[in-house]
Amino acid sequence: MIISQLDSNNFDFPNPNLANEDGIVAFGGDLNPLRLISAYQSGIFPWYSKDDPILWWSPSPRLIMELDDFKLSHSLKKSIKKFEYKIDTNFTEVMKKCATTYRPNQHGTWIQDDLIKSFEKLHNMGIAHSIETYQDGKLVGGLYGLTVGNLFCGESMFSHVSDASKSAYAVLVKHLKEWGYDFIDCQVPTAHLTSLGAKEISRETFLLRLKKGKQIRIEHKWKISKDL
Repeated sequence: MIISQLDSNNFDFPNPNLANEDGIVAFGGDLNPLRLISAYQSGIFPWYSKDDPILWWSPSPRLIMELDDFKLSHSLKKSIKKFEYKIDTNFTEVMKKCATTYRPNQHGTWIQDDLIKSFEKLHNMGIAHSIETYQDGKLVGGLYGLTVGNLFCGESMFSHVSDASKSAYAVLVKHLKEWGYDFIDCQVPTAHLTSLGAKEISRETFLLRLKKGKQIRIEHKWKISKDL
């Protein structure tokens, strides 16, 4: 199957169902925030290595977290109480720590400087958000992603203290449920997210839910509840 090269003059994407067997839909283009918005609204996301062309993905199966399926273990309930949480107060630093935190069996990072700059713009537009975990006033964990209608597209997380990212994820799930979101797009299967309750669905099922969900506008302010 021939992978399409994006036209730099417009932000349209090929049909994600035309992705190759690896899930790649297209290559090239840029990370203009408007292109990113078009991509995520189409069920497509960028994922590429430094010095490589931008690759645009829509994998099948797709990993998602149904909010009611999140596994809040007894030990995690205890860990949540060890930390303080903030939303959108340190967005760029969360992205940078996600980029630089060591991960076993992973060489380098897809979170390049140009991606950080583009997501900063999405954050300023009220589309991208961060959940941050603090201990003794220090940022020790967190995650970031962006919203598409009533979906939250999770991008990456980091943890410098045990359970710091899991706790941020639990806080995110709690708030998304309160605000009326449907599910979290986890993109590709990982053992870590599967252990927390995420499940695989087909690309077709994901795109159907995305088509419905992106039409829903949720009005709220991204702020931490007082009753954590």
